[in-house]
Amino acid sequence: MTALEFTVADIAPEPYAAAPTLLATLGIREGTGATVHALALRCQLRIEPRRRRYGPEEEAALTDLFGTRDRWGTTLAPFPWLHASTVVPGFDGGCEATLPLTCTYDFDVAAARYLHALGDGTVPLLALFSGTVFTRGTAGFAVEQVPWDREARYDLPVRVWRDLMRAHFPDTGYARLTHATLAALGRFKAERGLIDLDAAITELLAAAGAGTGVEAS
Repeated sequence: MTALEFTVADIAPEPYAAAPTLLATLGIREGTGATVHALALRCQLRIEPRRRRYGPEEEAALTDLFGTRDRWGTTLAPFPWLHASTVVPGFDGGCEATLPLTCTYDFDVAAARYLHALGDGTVPLLALFSGTVFTRGTAGFAVEQVPWDREARYDLPVRVWRDLMRAHFPDTGYARLTHATLAALGRFKAERGLIDLDAAITELLAAAGAGTGVEAS
């Protein structure tokens, strides 16, 4: 039976991907001397918010996720960020593998709101590994499962995520709106002769006394 151990050596942006994608460089070691013919690897990447400190601005931005600081003892629990998979070619002893991590900037996703709220420092990550190992058996190939306790921690610099999002969404973000709200905004934009929905929302906020800091066109 194989004995696999995993480490996360690095996570960096994929500069040529059509969608915002990070590339995780994994270190994989096999401790029994068995030859691994292939590894169908799965990974769940979790954020462990309790493993870092937060400044006053970050605390305010995280209120909708975790509540006020007096509640953080119970609300600051780990939560999923990404699921990814890859096929690792055969190896003896150990190897490096690349795991693509497709990200989202959708603020309906808790992890995106969390990452957007961070000013600097690192994002405390926990990678949980599973999958299928193909080795040599008495009748050809043998199949094993990666034990569910295989995991690795990694502290991702916040600037890596921010640089990735700036490259794909320069000075923009996403918010989900109903069809009725979009239609109403479209009518408001047309009636006022505004150039886009961003200008319409900016003008509505200014009229409500909650400006964005940007003058409406």
